[in-house]
Amino acid sequence: MVEIVFSESAWGSLKAAQHAGEGDFNACGVGVIRCPDGSKPGKKTQRAALRQAQEAARKSWESAVPLGGDAGDAYGFNLALSTGPILEDTPGEERLQTLEMLFAPYPGGLGRTAAQEMIASATDVLAAVHRRLLTGEAARIWYSTQPDELCGLHWFMAVLESWHAPSPVFLVRLPEWAQGEDGAVVFKNGWGEVSPEEWHRYLPLQQEAPKAFRLGCAARWQELKQENAPLRAVLNGRLVSVPEDLYDPFILREICLETGEFHEAALIGRVLGKYQLGISDGWLAHRIDTFVQSGLLTVTKQAEKGEPSYHRKLKKT
Repeated sequence: MVEIVFSESAWGSLKAAQHAGEGDFNACGVGVIRCPDGSKPGKKTQRAALRQAQEAARKSWESAVPLGGDAGDAYGFNLALSTGPILEDTPGEERLQTLEMLFAPYPGGLGRTAAQEMIASATDVLAAVHRRLLTGEAARIWYSTQPDELCGLHWFMAVLESWHAPSPVFLVRLPEWAQGEDGAVVFKNGWGEVSPEEWHRYLPLQQEAPKAFRLGCAARWQELKQENAPLRAVLNGRLVSVPEDLYDPFILREICLETGEFHEAALIGRVLGKYQLGISDGWLAHRIDTFVQSGLLTVTKQAEKGEPSYHRKLKKT
């Protein structure tokens, strides 16, 4: 079966999930620990936190059930389709420019290189999936209401219709929340936040996509293409075209809390963590740039050489 996801992190997690729980557990985690006041925790605190994290990871590994398949069955499209123009049927120059904009904060041409690699990867993946589905092999799509993943679902359904592929298509939609073994309720923003040990738990949610659903998604994507808005978002459960300033109120709300000089990266982190909007740090950095250009914010210190541009300091004017 061909497995389809719509982000780089989900792709990596899916491939790891195929063999999660097999063999002995090997601890391989890296953590960053900070105290609420920003001070560095002591070595004793760090060791205790590390032991706790390793024990949790061990239990998760031992309770995992391998998803099955192999890495060659997993395919990822990391195209950020909720952002920028979408007139192209397949990834091309237009999508490249959007990805370059999202990766613009990264220095030394790293953003452009990453964007080019993502377009090349998506092109190769699309060709490979095309070959397999034309033989009638089944496809399973893992998606959620995160904007890029829902856009990916609609786009891929439109692609399938253009291929006239005979393949059955199965869907697994990520629930809005899940309850862990400890009773805690966890909200996940997309498949990239699902650990490899958890993927098998969602298989009972799989259902085959009826032809009417596939046609409906493809038709909706054509409507969105005609509108060709700067952004697409999920409002009241529906994928819709929206203006580029949709998320500005959330950024401005956090800016209003600042009383002096502040780190742009910290601001972006608060918006991402607090509001769970399903958007990228690159888009937030892009919008903050517009605030700087309009005079709403002033740059007080540029990022150090070799660091992303949003490592600079700002203040309100």
